[in-house]
Amino acid sequence: MRAVLWCNGSMPPSAVIDSVISGDVPVFGVDGGGDRATEYGIGVEEVLGDLDSVDVLSWEGRTVEMAEQMTSDLAKSLVLLIDRGFDEIDIVGADGGEPAHVLGNWAALHDAPSGAIIRVHHENHVTTRLHPEEGEVLMEIGLGEVFSVFALEPSKVWISGAKWEMSGGLLSLSTRGLHNEGMGGMVSVRGDGVLAIISLR
Repeated sequence: MRAVLWCNGSMPPSAVIDSVISGDVPVFGVDGGGDRATEYGIGVEEVLGDLDSVDVLSWEGRTVEMAEQMTSDLAKSLVLLIDRGFDEIDIVGADGGEPAHVLGNWAALHDAPSGAIIRVHHENHVTTRLHPEEGEVLMEIGLGEVFSVFALEPSKVWISGAKWEMSGGLLSLSTRGLHNEGMGGMVSVRGDGVLAIISLR
C-alpha cells in the first residue's frame, strides 16, 4: 500500500510529480505541503503535523494534529503512515529551504521505523531509505552511472555489483560512500544500520 507525502519545500518539477502521483495513491500534506499540493491541483487526503503553516479552517475535517515538538512534521508523518499500514512512501517537496530543514529531512529517514520503503524524490535523483530489517536494495545501474551510499548511523555495509564493493566494511556518516559507479548490471546494497542510497531517477 503506497502513499505520497508532500512537504512544504521547493515545488517539485512536473516530471517528478507525474512519475509519483497516481489516481489510486493517497496524497498527504506535511503541514504547509498540503497547500503546495493543492496549488498544483493535487487532491490531498489529510494534512499532517503541528499545523502551524496552514489555515486549519480551510482543511476542517481533514487534518491530523501532532503537536509534540521533539521531532519534525515529516518524521511524525512517516511514523503515522507506517502505523496505518503503508509499506511504500514517496516524498516530494522536501528540497529547498533552510539547511537545518534539509538535514532534518535526512534525520527523519533515520528516525522512521522499519516497515516501509521510503523514497525522497529530487529533481534528477531519488534517495531510498534502507532500514536493516528490510534486507537489501537491488538496483539496475548502468555502466559508469553514479550512485552514492550514506550511512545515517555507523553501519557494516555490503555493496556488490559496483565499481567499488564493500563486504561488511564499517561506514559512518562521511564522504566515503560518495560517487560509486555501476557496472552495467544489478547492484545490491545492504547494511546493519540505516542507509540512504542516492541514485539517478
